[in-house]
Order: sequence, then C-alpha cells, then structure tokens
Amino acid sequence: VDTEKGGSSSLDEELCCSADLDILKDPVILKCSHSIARAFLQKFWEKKKSQECPVCKKKSSVNDPSLNLVLKNIVDNSLKHKSASCCSFHEEKLQLLCEDDQELLCVVSQTAKKHRNHQLCPVEEAVQDKKDLRASLILLKENLEKFTNVKQDCEKTIKHIKSQSQHTEKRIKEEFEKLHQFLRKEEEARLADLRREEMQEENISKQVSTLSEKIRDIEKAMEAEDISFLKVGDDFPTLFCVFCSLQDPELPSGALIDVAKHLGSLKIIVWEKMLGIVQYTPVTLDPNTAHTKLSVSDDLTSVRHSGVKQQLPDSPERFYPCPCVLGSEGFNSGKHSWVVEVGDKTEWTVGVAKGSVNRKGGIICSPEDGFWVLNLKNGDEYKAGTSPATPVSVERKPQRIRVQLDYDRGEVSFFNPTDMSLIYTFKDTFTGNLFPFLCPYLNNNESIK
Repeated sequence: VDTEKGGSSSLDEELCCSADLDILKDPVILKCSHSIARAFLQKFWEKKKSQECPVCKKKSSVNDPSLNLVLKNIVDNSLKHKSASCCSFHEEKLQLLCEDDQELLCVVSQTAKKHRNHQLCPVEEAVQDKKDLRASLILLKENLEKFTNVKQDCEKTIKHIKSQSQHTEKRIKEEFEKLHQFLRKEEEARLADLRREEMQEENISKQVSTLSEKIRDIEKAMEAEDISFLKVGDDFPTLFCVFCSLQDPELPSGALIDVAKHLGSLKIIVWEKMLGIVQYTPVTLDPNTAHTKLSVSDDLTSVRHSGVKQQLPDSPERFYPCPCVLGSEGFNSGKHSWVVEVGDKTEWTVGVAKGSVNRKGGIICSPEDGFWVLNLKNGDEYKAGTSPATPVSVERKPQRIRVQLDYDRGEVSFFNPTDMSLIYTFKDTFTGNLFPFLCPYLNNNESIK
C-alpha cells in the first residue's frame, strides 16, 4: 500500500487488535462484529474459560469463529509493504537509493563498505525522478506518434512527387514532340522547295550539255577528209545556218539558287508560323493548391469537381475542405485581365485571392479575408463576395466572366465579355500578391476554364 507517513500511521492503528493492541494476524470475526487475532482469542478463551468477546464481553456461541478474509488481505498487504520498506538487516526504514547498485538502503547501510563512495539520493527524490521520467516517456511517445504520422505523410508526399515528376516529364516530351513534328514538316517543305529550284537549274545544264554534244559532232566531221566530209555533211549548211542565227549565249537572270529566299529571316518566319499552332492562356492553374476532389486538366487551364477524393498529400498550400484552386502566377502591380468560361454551371465562384489566405477549414470569401470574388448560386443568384454578400443584377446569364484587376488603383471588376457590360467592381487597397481564384463546385460536373 503506497501511503504518506501520516496515512501509514493511521492505517497501522486501524489494523491493530482492539484487545492486545498488536497487529491483527489471522483476524476472526465474532458475532458482535469485532475482529480479534485468532491466536490471542484462543489464549483469552482458555484463560477466561468463557467464550466472550475480549472487547465488549458479549458471549459467542461459535467455538471456531470465521476468518475475516477482507481484513486478513489488508493486514497481509500492510505487513508486506512494511517488510519491503524496511532494511532486512537493520529493520530501519529504507530511505536512500544507491544509484550505482540501484539498491534501496537504510541510513545504517549507507556506511557499509559495499556502498562506500557510491552516489546516494533520498528515496523521495528518486521517486520524483521516476515520475518525471515517466512523464517524459509519455511525452516522448506522443512525439514519436506525431513524428510517425509526419513520416507517413512525407512518404506519401515523396510518392506523389515522383508521380508528378513522371507525369510532368511525359507531358513535356509530348509538347516538344508536337513542336518537333511541326519543325520537321516545315524543314521537309523548305527542302522540297529548294529541290524544285535546283531541278530548274539542272534543266539549263542539260540544254547546255546537248548543245555541246552537237558542236563536238560538227568538229569531228570537219576533221575528216574533204570528200568524206562532203558525203556525210549534206545537212551541214543547214545546221551551220541554224547555229549562226543563234544569239550570243548569256546566263539567264535568276538562274542561281535564291539563297536569300531560303535562309533570310528563317527563324522568324518559322516562329511566326509556330504561333499559329500554340495557344496562349493568361492563367495557368496551380494543381498543388487544388482541393483533392478537383481535377485539373493536363494543360493546367481548366478545372472540374470530380466528386472523387484523390490520394494527394495534404500540403499547406492545398485548399481543404473548400473546393478551390489558385492560379500559378501572382500579381503585385499593373493591369491584368482574363476570361473564365463558366458555361451552364449553376454554381461557381471566380475572382482573385491573396496568396496568404487561409486554406484550411471554413473559408469566408470576403475582402476582409483576402478574397475579391463573384458568386453564382442556385442558377440565377449572382452575388459579390462582400460581407454581407451584395446581390447583383445580370440581364442575361453569361457563359463567360471577364475578370479585370487594376492592382495600382485597387480595383477588381467583373464583366460580361459578350457586350462588356459591368457586373460589379471592388475598390480596395491591395498588399502582397493576388492570384486568380476559381471554385467550380460539384453541380453539372462541368469544367470552368
């Protein structure tokens, strides 16, 4: 029994026999409810020659009273505790702890040769140290559990990073392959054009070659004997007249390869053609900020609510539980605008948000919390995200919303780009980076981009 000194003394008194004031060993209970040590009771009855209670003198009709088991267990535990807290050699209370031997000592044992020059401390201090150690152990276990959870999150994050890297590498290769295909086709077309021009020059060379062969034939005939020449040269006067009537040969204009046409500003010309196959988007979404149920397109220009939670790390930049996503580029000066295609969705939120906004827990989209947004609810309820919300009237349901940010003037405006009619304008003073903000919600399961 672990008790304080005062409590231990009081317990000792309670466990003493009321008759002989000694500790109750093998206590038996009499009819009068008094408990007496069995050995003392037997001696008392033999001496008195009468079976009466030593305390109240009431007669007992039982020769062998029943053992008080509950009291016996309490006494045994008390004796055991006393024996454990006392020195077996000196019967003194164990008040010291030998830190070298991890052994409890009484004040007499501390002078023994065995414990000489050993580090000793009071038992109470050792008990307190143990309590402190136990408390530290509990704290360490709690920290271990936290670190284990963080380790698991880190492992998930590492796995996601590898997946992101592989997917991004694949997309980069696909996009460059499209550019390579365009460049290869452009190269083939330009080389084919060069070959056609080269063929024209080859035709001139063939004509010159044919004329040279005929001249060699005439020269060969003229070298023959006069009679032979006259026999085979019946056609010579006519052929000679034809050659004489030809004008003096000159190299025709443009006969050379037009190098300037093929190489002049080649990179610029190809680049201008390349602009026709690429599409510029002023806003690129940041998938690392997207709620786990949002699906961002491969080209990072559109987002939809899939309704299915993806296994993604719950990083600090990710919105949860609000189904939102930010643009990847923030603005801290100048004018910027972009158009969001909302289609026929019945609920959405678009606008801008500070990079420092709270992304966890419940979010209130108001300027006080770093949001300047326009909302659509229930298909036809348009509201500006003020506090409280401000209803706005829209004549025709827009399929697209133009967001216009003038950072320096502190304005965020929303327009219907079909007729450029103004829907609402926020006026404020901005600090820090502002990012495009989208919230598609689950309705219609359609994308906004």
